[in-house]
Amino acid sequence: MPDESGKNATALSWKKEYVAGTMATHPGVYCLRTNELNWDEEKLWQTYATLTDIESVFRSLKSELGLRPVFHQKEKRADGHLFITVLAYQCVQVIRSKLKEAGITDSWATLRGILQVQRRTTTSMRRADGRTIHVRKTSTAEPNLMRIYKALGIDVSPGHIKKLVV
Repeated sequence: MPDESGKNATALSWKKEYVAGTMATHPGVYCLRTNELNWDEEKLWQTYATLTDIESVFRSLKSELGLRPVFHQKEKRADGHLFITVLAYQCVQVIRSKLKEAGITDSWATLRGILQVQRRTTTSMRRADGRTIHVRKTSTAEPNLMRIYKALGIDVSPGHIKKLVV
């Protein structure tokens, strides 16, 4: 709504209109099929959710560990690839289990987002005598990150401050 001059807005109103056939009006339907005849709906859904989580974490870890794409020509290499992936997933599960005990139940993607904000930086300064001072320091952890560190028993300022004069 404009003011008397017609140049400035004094109020704003809006209405959300959904477009038919989009995710907002038709979010999707799952059709799960299994050969396990003794599973109920809850067991089937829990298994599906677990498999989805495993695939998501595997995809993430393989990208971060540089294990994607896979072009192995020998079975030993494929076995090694699979071993590293399963080992990395087990590490993720141990971390998530400890976090769950502390009431932190975020997804792996959310946890990665929180964990990636802290940085370790080096500042270099030239002294009057021509030598250089290098100071390496970790940035201050944000509150969500501190909560994770506390739950895992990790120092909130890993590496401490390092000074080197060369």
